Amino acid sequence: MSSLKKYGFIFIILVLAVIFAGCTKEKAPEEKMYTVLEKVVKAEKVFEEQQNPLVALEKKEKGIYDQIIELGMKEYDQIVKLSDEALVLVDQRKELMDKETNSIKLSEKEFSKAANIKDKLEDPSLRKAANDMYETMMNRYEAHDELFTVYNEALKNDKTLYEMFKNKNLPLEDLESQVNKLNETYKRIFNANEKFNMLTEQYNDKKLLFYKQAGLNSSN
Repeated sequence: MSSLKKYGFIFIILVLAVIFAGCTKEKAPEEKMYTVLEKVVKAEKVFEEQQNPLVALEKKEKGIYDQIIELGMKEYDQIVKLSDEALVLVDQRKELMDKETNSIKLSEKEFSKAANIKDKLEDPSLRKAANDMYETMMNRYEAHDELFTVYNEALKNDKTLYEMFKNKNLPLEDLESQVNKLNETYKRIFNANEKFNMLTEQYNDKKLLFYKQAGLNSSN
């Protein structure tokens, strides 16, 4: 090999080495955190898509419940028909709630990657902002677990109630007891949902603060 070809070959290797090093340069912790947080947004897209349909089903079911209460047992056949319609809606609500929860679980899986990133942030104030954001989000996931548990309990109680409506010889005391039980469950749902929404709002605020301090732009 001539000296010219030899040096030319070495030069090409050096150029390729520089290019490869540039391509494999590790991202800064801020950039890694940004990637995780934006993936969390995408993971919760399905969760967001369930909100309006779920509320619509709840309102429709409430309308059927009101009709049943107004009819009284004299219209037994109509009550059975309406109860069956309500039971279908309960199953549909369960499907949407499961989709919502699966989306939140996927979000949590993505967000868990932030645990190893946040402690690598060099700026103390930025690291504190990341820790605050992380803690709030983890509390939010716990709040949704609670909401999911209580909501499923309510769905079971709903089904029991509509089956009871179809029992022509059902004692009034048993029906009243079930209605009271259901009302208590929905109070717990309301409180759990309020807590979840509050933590969601707090997380979004802390996320925007982190982005601002890190000089990042949010896509949402």
